[in-house]
This record gives sequence, structure tokens and C-alpha cells, in this order.
Amino acid sequence: MSYVIAVAGKGGVGKTTIAGMLVRYLVEHGKTPVLAVDADSNSNFNEVLGLELDGTLGQAREDMKKGQSEGMTKNLFIEMRVNQCLAESEGFDLIAMGRPEGAGCYCAANHLLTECMDKLADNYNYLVVDNEAGMEHISRVTTQHVDKLLVISDPSRRSLQAAKRVSDLAREMGVLKGEANLILSMVRGEPNPDLLATVDELGMKVAGVIPDDPLLADYDLKGMPTSTLPPESPAKSAAFKVFDQILADSAG
Repeated sequence: MSYVIAVAGKGGVGKTTIAGMLVRYLVEHGKTPVLAVDADSNSNFNEVLGLELDGTLGQAREDMKKGQSEGMTKNLFIEMRVNQCLAESEGFDLIAMGRPEGAGCYCAANHLLTECMDKLADNYNYLVVDNEAGMEHISRVTTQHVDKLLVISDPSRRSLQAAKRVSDLAREMGVLKGEANLILSMVRGEPNPDLLATVDELGMKVAGVIPDDPLLADYDLKGMPTSTLPPESPAKSAAFKVFDQILADSAG
């Protein structure tokens, strides 16, 4: 079974950027193959990883509901479309959930997708799931539990409160079977005492700090995949050190 790492946090905290760095870390450390899963409705994981998408699972679900599976079983149709949605790269692949377009019940389609995703996931040593702030997407798309939850927060109280909520939600839903790790991103200098006091007040512990890095903004403006930042990038260097610590006990 795959080792599942979920990345979550409120919008604008560098969540997808860090998820991309994590995929690159796993590949560079030979922990392949890796499946990257874009579970954020604002899908841009492919841009961070430098891949083109030919479709999403949401589109496959819509096609099935519209009757485009005629001539084959629904299971076979979904399995075919899941494989078509898979973007392949060296050491890792990417699949995006996307969103349903219309109203109505998606229970049957979701069930088929879950079955296909679980079969697909069994082919990978690691799954890296880029989530929205909530964790509902994981339970909808795969029955596999989360081994590590990386909760990303910028150095603000509201972001830390969102991080606390998502950590609590993951446990309440029974999705998380391992640890929740708080990572502070976009930090200028050393974290100030008030910030660390807020972390303590919320009952959390900082697993690592990633500094603000002008090179990230430069890559983003030029449309370059931020997962390919050079080793001298302060953000990449710090992220890799954090991953060394929190994934020391992982499988693969």
C-alpha cells in the first residue's frame, strides 16, 4: 500500500508550491514511483510540476453521467478515463480531481472513482495529495488513510487558526492515521515570539520553517515550474531539510 502524504492549508500560504517540492524531494531521493494528486478545486499542481493535463477525474465523472460510457461497462469506462487523465513524468505521475459541473447525485460515480484510484495508487510507493483547506476530497477519492499531514501556514494568526482546524478535521473524519506537521512558510527572518506563542496557544508544534524566497516569485512570474528551483534556493533547501526530519520514518 502507498504511503500517503497530504498537504493542506488555507489559500495563498504556499501549499501547492511546497507539495511540488515534496514530489521533487521524493524523486531525487529515489522514493519512486510517486503519484501526485491535485485535490484542490483551483487546480494548478500541474503548473508547479511542469506538466500538461489532458483531463480531470471530475470530467470523467461528468462524461459517465452524460451516458458517454455506452458500449462498455461503467467500471471499464471510468478505468479507461482515469488512465487517460494520468500525466506521466520521470519518477512521478499526476492526476487531477477537478470539479463536477452540474447538480445531482454523484455517489455512484464517486464510488467507481474511488475503486479506480485505489487500484491506481497501489502502483506507487508514495502519494502526495495537494488539498484545499478541508480534507473531504481524500475520503471521496480514495479509501487509503493519510500517513502524514503537512499543514502549511504563513506567519499570521488567521492562517494558523485555519491550520489548527484542518488538523482537527482530519482526525475527526478518521482520515489521518499518522502525524500532523505544521510548516511555517514565507517567513522573513526568525519567527517572532508572538507567532510562536500563538502556535503554543493553539496546541500545535512547528515541524519546520521555510523562508520567504524571491526566487519563488521570479519563477512564478516567468511561468517556470517552482518544483525545479535550484539547490541554492533558500526555500527549497529549507523544505528539503524539513522533509528529511518528518519523513525519516516513512516507507519506501
